[in-house]
Amino acid sequence: MMGLKLEAQAALFYEFSLEDHVPQDHLLRSIDRFVDLSGIRAHLSDFYSHTGRPSIDPELLIRMLLVGYCFGIRSERRLCEEVHLNLAYRWFCRLDLTDQVPDHSTFSKNRHGRFRESDLLRHVFELTVARCMQEGLVGGQGFAVDASLISADVQKQNSSNPDDWAAREIDPGDAPRAVREYLDTLDDEAFGAATTVKPKFTAHADPASQWTAARKGPAFFAYSTNYLIDTDHSIIVDVDASRTNKTAEVGAMRKMLDRTEERFGLKPDWIAADTAYGSSDNLVWLALKRQILPFIPVFDKGERTDGTFSRSDFTWDDENDRYICPGGKEMKHTWRSYSDPARNAPSWKARKYRAQKSDCTGCALK
Repeated sequence: MMGLKLEAQAALFYEFSLEDHVPQDHLLRSIDRFVDLSGIRAHLSDFYSHTGRPSIDPELLIRMLLVGYCFGIRSERRLCEEVHLNLAYRWFCRLDLTDQVPDHSTFSKNRHGRFRESDLLRHVFELTVARCMQEGLVGGQGFAVDASLISADVQKQNSSNPDDWAAREIDPGDAPRAVREYLDTLDDEAFGAATTVKPKFTAHADPASQWTAARKGPAFFAYSTNYLIDTDHSIIVDVDASRTNKTAEVGAMRKMLDRTEERFGLKPDWIAADTAYGSSDNLVWLALKRQILPFIPVFDKGERTDGTFSRSDFTWDDENDRYICPGGKEMKHTWRSYSDPARNAPSWKARKYRAQKSDCTGCALK
């Protein structure tokens, strides 16, 4: 039967357990069994302060970020509100009903400050990869690599032609954080030195982002997030950010392969990728220098349509390490005989094969 709820005197004391109110099949319970963040306190010990406002446990911040990642909560302000209201989130973050949730500004201060300076997120990522290896989820025989476009939070209206924005003349002391980081990476292979081609526009607020039309639609400012994935169970074993161009993405792939071998002792027998990684220099680097079998379509522009000779018009002579041109003359990568063979270009580097000037000067095909 139904009726009005009788108003009774409120209880003076309550017994409440978060543990009893989180379902046993909740996603966060499955994740919590494998989360061990006890080591990050020691990792951040140099950043602790004994004065000022009460300290916030770094494990709490990382657990809150995990909640945001798992449930697609991108706003830090909204994340704090959700953790404040949701009992399962409080349980996962080790917060009692009376515990205060950190202010959203705390995340920004720590992400751009202590987390960057200590490289904490890289530390947490590598702890996760190590745990996956312990559980037998990483085989290490085959890797795949690819890049995803991440839109930068800048507008075209706040940009200009690179020639009108002299980056090297900016005073780093007066520049905002994003500009200072860009100035530090002007000579980095994944950013400023990735390519000599200048983009049409440079964003003043975030100059490291790149103007791109890679999605075959309206151009926008973006970054590339590069992933190195173990193919056994699709575990991401490394990640790296770069500018959005082929040269930078290839450089990020090499960096991730070297770092994965250094940190975890993982060196794959083979690697799979798309055509963006199929340049001759990269295939030679993988196959001959790193001894990794590439399953990558060749990025080949050897066939000409402008009336000049195509690559297929030249004949390769493997026994004598030379090409034969359409005019019947030989082309070598070196015409000198060195007493020390080490002075020749190593086999894992790209070689340029040239004919002699006297052969080309009087050639009827010229």
